[in-house]
This record gives sequence, structure tokens and C-alpha cells, in this order.
Amino acid sequence: MSAKNIVYFDLETQRSFNDVGGSAHKDKMGISVGVTYSTGSGEYRIYGESEVNALVDELVRADLVVGWNHVEFDYPVLQGYTIYDLPNQTVNLDMMLALQELLGFRLKLDAAAKGSLGGEGKTADGLDALRWWQEYKKTGSKEPLMKIAEYCAYDVKVTKCVHEFAVENGHLKYHDRGGQLQEVAVDWK
Repeated sequence: MSAKNIVYFDLETQRSFNDVGGSAHKDKMGISVGVTYSTGSGEYRIYGESEVNALVDELVRADLVVGWNHVEFDYPVLQGYTIYDLPNQTVNLDMMLALQELLGFRLKLDAAAKGSLGGEGKTADGLDALRWWQEYKKTGSKEPLMKIAEYCAYDVKVTKCVHEFAVENGHLKYHDRGGQLQEVAVDWK
């Protein structure tokens, strides 16, 4: 891989689609935690809502932003905070959208991770993160916020590992709905 700065990215929200009147209102969902991993710095960064401008700056400065459904989900959530047109002012590899184009359906990160990384998958889901956010708002305890950050950071790590597997091998593996291991060729170098 070249020396360019790849930023792997994910975020969790404060509110669900139901809370904001549907998926057309992602900009009203609010960010609870955003996490990046930069190949330039070799570090993970955790951003709270008050640090969204720094998160957006990191994404805009990246040579490539890699995520899983970040163009159609995470960026619209961030649009509630910024004047940047993130999909058009960043260079992106949205692995889910790229695979959807190849396969004709949306693949879950968990399916690609378990297939490609030998059983390693996600540790929780977005509903858990929403529950933890509500717990944080109710109690003021930092512990639920730390759970969100840990979950989100792990998703970034899984996203990074899936991307690196694809770059190294020229393909991804995933389990189809019938549980069979499948393989799809990708050129993400």
C-alpha cells in the first residue's frame, strides 16, 4: 500500500430513524461517538458531538475515506453539523456500496468480516449503541459512553481488517443467506 493517508471511519447516533421521522432525516439523528483510524498517524481517534468539526476536518483531509455504508448513512448524519458536501468533498471507498454494485444486494459488515477474517465479527449493533446513549443521558455516567466508543472503535477495526484483506487478496469472502461461503473479486488497491 502506498504512503497515502487512508482514514477508516464509523459513527454511532443519538437517535433512531423512528425518533427523527424516518430515514429521510438522518441529519437530525445526532452523533453520539465517531471513530477514525488514520494510516498516516497509525492512531485511532474518538470524537464526541462537541468535536464534530475536528472529525469532519480529518475526513476532508484524508486521501481516502474507507467505511461501510458511510456515504449513505454516516455522511448524512454529519450533514447536520457541517456545510461541507461530504460525499463530494472527500474521496471514498464505501465497501458496502461497492459490493452492492457487484452482488446486487446489500451485504452486512458482519457477513464480510466473518467470511474473510475467519469468524471475527461485530461485537454489538447500533441498537445497543442507542440504548447506551439513552443510559448515558439519563444517568450522566461516562460508562455507557465508553461502551459506545469501544463498540464503534471495534467496528472501525473490523472495517480496516476487511479492507486490508480485500486489498491483499483481491477478493472478499462472505456467507450468503443460506450460510454458504461465497467469494467476490474486488480491486481496491
